[in-house]
Amino acid sequence: MDGLLLFAHGARDPAWARPFEIVTERLRAARPGTPLVMAYLEFMAPDIEAAARQLADAGCTRVHVLPLFLGTGGHVRRDVPLLLDRLRQQHGDTIEWLLHAPLGEQDAVLQAISQACLAVLE
Repeated sequence: MDGLLLFAHGARDPAWARPFEIVTERLRAARPGTPLVMAYLEFMAPDIEAAARQLADAGCTRVHVLPLFLGTGGHVRRDVPLLLDRLRQQHGDTIEWLLHAPLGEQDAVLQAISQACLAVLE
């Protein structure tokens, strides 16, 4: 079974997470049978290891890891691969972890951002 692990930076201010919570709610509504968890690098819970346990407990054998970052900065380039290596060690061959490009580098997102920017001029 496939699962989805959304991964964002996190912040001390809980209001920062509201857009990510909305995305998570919409995804759950669109794919009610798909296990998915929103996880954070720091300051917020769950962290990636707790999120991974939730997906493992849900029976996932393949997990798509989608960094909700605008680009491939240090966290995506250095931290995320190390965290995924740790998950692979913890879960062995029972789960395949598939790392996807950061959300902000995907064409559909770049198009939506461009359209939102143009909308302020109308």
